[in-house]
Amino acid sequence: MFEQIHPGVLFTQQPMIVFYPDIDHCPFCASKLYVLKTRLKKVVTMEIGAFYAKEIILKCNCNKMVFHSKQLRSLVPAKCIFGFDIIEYIGRSLFIRCRNSLEIKQELSMKNIFISEREISYLGRKFIIYLAFVHHESRNKIKDSMKKNGGFILHFDGTCDGNSPHLFSALDSISNIVLENIKLPSEKKELLVPFFSQLKELYGSPLALVHDMGKGIMGAIEEVFPNVADFICHYHFLRDIGKDLLLEDYQFIMKSLRSHNIRTILKNKAKYLEKKINDNSEIISKFQESLENNKFNSEFIESMPIVASYVLIHWIFEAPRQSNGYGFPFDRIHLELYLRMEEVYNLLNLIVNKDQYNKKDNKPFIKLWRSLGKVITDKNLKNGIRVIQSKAKVFDKLRNALRITQQDGTEGLNDDGDDTDIKTIENEVKKFREWIVLDKYRQKQYSKMIEQIDKYWEKLFADPISVMTGGGIITISPQRTNNILERFFRCEKRKSRKRSGMASLSKALKAMLADTPLVRNLENDEYYKIILNGCSTLAERFAQIDEKMVYEKIKMSQKNQEKVLPGVSKILKKSDLTKKIEYLFV
Repeated sequence: MFEQIHPGVLFTQQPMIVFYPDIDHCPFCASKLYVLKTRLKKVVTMEIGAFYAKEIILKCNCNKMVFHSKQLRSLVPAKCIFGFDIIEYIGRSLFIRCRNSLEIKQELSMKNIFISEREISYLGRKFIIYLAFVHHESRNKIKDSMKKNGGFILHFDGTCDGNSPHLFSALDSISNIVLENIKLPSEKKELLVPFFSQLKELYGSPLALVHDMGKGIMGAIEEVFPNVADFICHYHFLRDIGKDLLLEDYQFIMKSLRSHNIRTILKNKAKYLEKKINDNSEIISKFQESLENNKFNSEFIESMPIVASYVLIHWIFEAPRQSNGYGFPFDRIHLELYLRMEEVYNLLNLIVNKDQYNKKDNKPFIKLWRSLGKVITDKNLKNGIRVIQSKAKVFDKLRNALRITQQDGTEGLNDDGDDTDIKTIENEVKKFREWIVLDKYRQKQYSKMIEQIDKYWEKLFADPISVMTGGGIITISPQRTNNILERFFRCEKRKSRKRSGMASLSKALKAMLADTPLVRNLENDEYYKIILNGCSTLAERFAQIDEKMVYEKIKMSQKNQEKVLPGVSKILKKSDLTKKIEYLFV
């Protein structure tokens, strides 16, 4: 029973614990130390909860040196109430468990630890800064670990949202460790060169480089890593080709569907039909029976068009389920939406033109048929659909040749491509290229695609790399995917959305510390062992970091944050702000 009681709830009053320096004579002159002063401060830790720490500070009268309690410094940073273990708990909760500040506040209150949401946010940033210092101190050991693996393969990628800065990360795909991170205003070569140069200085030259086709990245790589094997990620290559080929036509389809306002119309119809069905919930099960038996129950036949129309509308809305989770241009959700509407329209066209029901009973079908007809009979939209279908067939043929993000794939964006050897894939792409070139019309229509394939051929189909690791020789085809970082950034975005509840990440990326991606490394056992450096917990390791450096880093990060003046945030929340200003000034 007592094992479930947290130590923090054992004391009715906050206890006082006295802390002394672990020495009573000066280590430099052997003189006896004297009490300089006694300091009382409130401290909160996970182990004890809140207590008062009475620290006896000693001084050497000979050399004037001051000595503090190392034990107290191992529990809590100077000028801070909350202990290192609470900083670790908050950091893991925010960045690994994806809890928001309110949830963490409630969790800690159950342990008799009371803290504001603002303080949780502050300690979360502090956690990242401590982790960054621990990582930086461990760089040489990380480098030695990668040497034991036979070297490292460097993957570069970046992410941004709206007008946010670009967050760039460099990762070794053999050890699966995020090495360095930086926030930059753009992906320009002159901004990336210093970052790549620093990577080279810290970790040496990699076995190979893997990246997307961004001009800035490619230019910086040519300057900093001129003689290193350079690969273009197959996933990024396909994505960029697909966007060039399909985006304009796809945007036309999206715009056309929006102009018809068909989603809203169908949603309203579904709500109306739902109310009618709720008056007789039994008819859904009867409709299901009819589908299974291929025969209507005569008792409910008059209600069947209502249920069928409701079901068909929701079947149209299920179009996104047709996707494989790759995103555009691999998944074309709006195209699938149109094709489902077209299928339902053709079905209803057959039904409403039969005398199977009287007009009154057939009303739900007729109304839905007419609404869909406005979209399906739009000639410009129909032509756009046929064009993109034709182009998509060619693009999907290239996907199949590259053996990645295939149409029947189930891995979504976790797809690293199948295990086909690179020479076989190269031959398949050659056949695809020949198929395009053999037809003059096709060659003209897809000339840009051929140019891209020819331009990056050597970077797409370079020979695999053999690496000697502790477990023996492994063969790697680095160019298969740079999706390691894509997945990582997507995961970070998902976590940020979960914490903040905001769909847009522009604000989050602006506020995010550049070293936040290092949190991903904590799931790597080898990395975790390296950074602990003999300590049993991360909190214990944080206690070894110079608090002055952490404090300076926090001050710098706060200066770089985009903020409004104190008090303005409350004013901005007023719903009638413009009216109040109008009243004041007009």
